[in-house]
Amino acid sequence: MAGVEPEAGPAAGTANRARLGAVAVVAAVVVVVLGVLFAGHGEPSTVDRWLVPPTADSVRGPWRQVALALDFLGEPVGSVLLVAGCAAVCLLRRRRRAAVLVVAGVGVTVGATTLLKQVVGRTIHGAGNLSYPSGHTAFLTTLAVLAALPAAGRPGVGRTAGTSLVLAAAVTAGAAMGWAEVALGAHYPTDALGGWCTALAVTPPTAWLVDRLSDRTADADGRRLR
Repeated sequence: MAGVEPEAGPAAGTANRARLGAVAVVAAVVVVVLGVLFAGHGEPSTVDRWLVPPTADSVRGPWRQVALALDFLGEPVGSVLLVAGCAAVCLLRRRRRAAVLVVAGVGVTVGATTLLKQVVGRTIHGAGNLSYPSGHTAFLTTLAVLAALPAAGRPGVGRTAGTSLVLAAAVTAGAAMGWAEVALGAHYPTDALGGWCTALAVTPPTAWLVDRLSDRTADADGRRLR
């Protein structure tokens, strides 16, 4: 183990911690504010109605298949397969720390969205269908952020470029899954925004915690070998 970890290096990098930390704080504030505003609600907000009019038809044709495919990635079977595949790729590349981060990052995000849904209690299509925040959107955004963090922390990548890379990945994944969930009528647009912000709020801190624990474990192993 001690011979693998130094080669793999940090899973998240260190150069962008301050900026991404600030992003995480802002995202957490947005999640809380939206949660307070929509607590116990069962109808779309004014913003939701403006973005998606009640009379708008659900997506049809080929785009519906795209939406369904994206939605599957956030379902239990699809998400497990995707996470397992990402972790397997990390292990094949001898990046054990990154594999742990994929599982831990997704686990924390799923746990956070599940807890928030119970606390906020916003529903869609009747009681029992908790909608805020969108777990699907948070899930795919988390994977995108985890994929971008190591690249953003590579030597030679400036802080601005690194932060922009992480945010671009988050926006791309969040917009894609958020569109699918809204188009399929599974979530309100503000649910998707809440899921996106939830991922941004919890994923960077989780990555840094995994790095710190991994460094301590590697140091302890090194002292035992000496």
